[in-house]
Amino acid sequence: MARKINVKLILELRDAHMSRNDIASTRHMSRNSVSDVFHIADEKGITYQDVRSLGDNEAYDMFFPEKHATEDLYADPVYSMVHEELKKVGVTLKLLWEEYKEQCSTDGTVPMGYTKYCEGYQKYTAYNNLTSHLEHRPGERCEVDWSGPKMSYVDTATGEEISVYLFVAALPYSQYSYVEPCLDMKMDTFIRCHVHMYDYFGGVPTRTICDNLKTGVVSHPREGDILLTADYEALGLHYVTAIMPAPVRSPKAKASVEGTVGKIATAIIARLRNELFTSFGSLKESVLKKLYDFNHEDFQKRSDGSRYDAWLEEKKYLRPAPDVPYEIASWDYGHKVAPDSHIAFETNRYSVPYQFAKPKTKVDLRITDTKVEIYRKGELLTTHGRLYCRYGFSTNQEDMPERLRDKPEWDQERICHWALSIGPNTREVINRIFCSVDIKEQGYNPSLSVLRLSRSYSDARLETACELAVKRGVKSPRYHHLKAILAANQDLLYQEGKAAAPVKEDISGSYLRGSEYYEKGGCGNAE
Repeated sequence: MARKINVKLILELRDAHMSRNDIASTRHMSRNSVSDVFHIADEKGITYQDVRSLGDNEAYDMFFPEKHATEDLYADPVYSMVHEELKKVGVTLKLLWEEYKEQCSTDGTVPMGYTKYCEGYQKYTAYNNLTSHLEHRPGERCEVDWSGPKMSYVDTATGEEISVYLFVAALPYSQYSYVEPCLDMKMDTFIRCHVHMYDYFGGVPTRTICDNLKTGVVSHPREGDILLTADYEALGLHYVTAIMPAPVRSPKAKASVEGTVGKIATAIIARLRNELFTSFGSLKESVLKKLYDFNHEDFQKRSDGSRYDAWLEEKKYLRPAPDVPYEIASWDYGHKVAPDSHIAFETNRYSVPYQFAKPKTKVDLRITDTKVEIYRKGELLTTHGRLYCRYGFSTNQEDMPERLRDKPEWDQERICHWALSIGPNTREVINRIFCSVDIKEQGYNPSLSVLRLSRSYSDARLETACELAVKRGVKSPRYHHLKAILAANQDLLYQEGKAAAPVKEDISGSYLRGSEYYEKGGCGNAE
């Protein structure tokens, strides 16, 4: 639509004795438009004094009533309804204009053109201080970045000032924001912040817009595919959100979070600048309180409440987050499967399906904060909850057969015979090991570790060490108990003491079993 001629200004300048050419050149107006106003003013005898008290539109209507009448012929769109419809998935301004034309045809009214329709909507959003939904749709995207300004706390133990970085995220539609203090900006921290962010937002947007930081983006060429880090790409797949790095050197592509970073600097960093924090926990707690205030404050340039109020409207458009949050994982390759169908990781042991308890079989581990997954040639074999104790066992019952079809090289019977050949105290130690496990296969490796000490220290010394451990009340002596006794020669000192003052031993406290017990295979729950 052509811009309206400023009739009132032309008459005012004419009254100041400016020529048509001077008015047109100094006010960047068309000479024909200025001439038209001069001609109509002379024809109708209108001077500046006649329009001085009128508004610009009224003066224009006085000179060009036919154009005003033409404009009034158009059917007015209900822009409030247009604004609400644009929130819905797939709805565009072009679609609404086409529906508006169809309605005008039905009503017998004159529809305005697409350009005028769009200009009318822009004026409506500007006049009502609304965010144009042409730019942001609810639930469509969130933007993430690191804040340039940092915070800090003082380590009371060392007096050192520790820098704290701020992860910042925003939903452009509602401007609802998330801030998380972090001790570093490494990949694991970056990924965990995203997990916490989706939880804080109460759902997942269709797109997650990030900067081209190295922790998330491997390469972003002008042409070709964008290459994300493996963990960042896995995060996007887990939450079904498109990870989309902003174009290089284009801050406007994530203007919401860029603006939020500046506002956070005032709302959080500046407001907390005079507080001395002596722990990361206290700093984090204060940041969360200020973030709550920031999100619940009313907008300064909008009349529709706060970021929190706008988020309540947007939340229903976010995709629900998965029931299980994404976990950062690391891989550990080439673990041998022991004869007892377990693999060792850290100081603990995890079961593998017994079919893979074969010589030279190796498996790979995928480790998270809560799980240990066991793979072979890319195929998931079994999953365990991660153990944080020492010398613990995690055994899935389905991994263990009722009876091993192919007996492993070592079984309970053979191990017990070896122990008994060394001596009754060694047999007692092995028996206690089998009594301490849920299934007998879990006792194979601990027992063999004990018995192999005889190769380094002799059968006699191992028997004495086992006797000493039993007398000291160790409930289930293991390799590290007996190794400590032997390495410190405590068994030799014990034997010397017995030789110097021989006494009748009270075997009632040694839990030694009779021959009938051993013939039956020892502790019942090891079967």
